[in-house]
Amino acid sequence: MDIRRISEDYAVSPQIAVEDVAAIKAAGFRSVVCNRPDGEDAGQPPVAAIAEAAKAAGLDFRHVPVVSGAMTMDDVTAMAAALKDLPGPVFAYCRSGTRSANLYGFIKERGL
Repeated sequence: MDIRRISEDYAVSPQIAVEDVAAIKAAGFRSVVCNRPDGEDAGQPPVAAIAEAAKAAGLDFRHVPVVSGAMTMDDVTAMAAALKDLPGPVFAYCRSGTRSANLYGFIKERGL
């Protein structure tokens, strides 16, 4: 798993597996956000499976799906709301980590 710290309270990663949740918890994260729509790629773990593993590990979980290459202001606003609600530090993932990083950048840029 390739965890990339964006700030003290936010990190991103490419797609994770259920088995990665324990390492996310061990790394000190308190919340997980998935920025991928379900079924984006064949073989992608279902969001429900990751959410269940996160909750079993005592992590908060939120699904804020963003279509690759089609991010909207509604997506940015939804992610900003999730970050306000969730305890940090927050671990976010998508296919490559780029959407999750870009969302954070837009949120900070717009002061959301």
